[in-house]
Amino acid sequence: MAIRTIIETPDPVLKTVSSPVESFDDELKTLVADMFETMYDAPGIGLAAIQVGVPLRVLVIDLQEEDEDAEPEECHSHGGETHYHRPVKRMPRVFVNPEILDPSEDTSIYNEGCLSVPEIYAEVERPAACRVRWQDLEGKVHEEAMEGMMATCIQHEMDHLEGVLFIDHLSRLKRQMALKKLEKLRKAA
Repeated sequence: MAIRTIIETPDPVLKTVSSPVESFDDELKTLVADMFETMYDAPGIGLAAIQVGVPLRVLVIDLQEEDEDAEPEECHSHGGETHYHRPVKRMPRVFVNPEILDPSEDTSIYNEGCLSVPEIYAEVERPAACRVRWQDLEGKVHEEAMEGMMATCIQHEMDHLEGVLFIDHLSRLKRQMALKKLEKLRKAA
């Protein structure tokens, strides 16, 4: 496993439409393992293969919910204060050649961010639920109804497969403001 470089906007690679996966081989398994390691390191909750420069229809998602059964752990903030939080429960999921079958007419708005557009967040409206069909690492087909955060996340990641970023869903003015803010952050870094 290796941490790969996450491609950031305005790199034209992010506008690439990804190709379907045809070989369910060790190369695919290595790519997915690297994608998880890269996503956790970033840290993020979803990553598309194109974000690490591989134009294949592959996504990894882990919503990493707090483990309600675990004892809270002590952690220290930058100010030296002691805080407690529950460790997260990892629930890694792989989606190969995913497709949305039945997006709901009901929508939800979520404040989205993206590892390829670091430090920028904006509200995006998407279908609140959808049915998704995909293959696993062995090529077996799965289908599942998704809602809430999972529905938002899978739609966000699937946009990457079509060369679309979440900021592409914003008005021109809001997108320009987001890109200016990103430029400013990069100059300050």
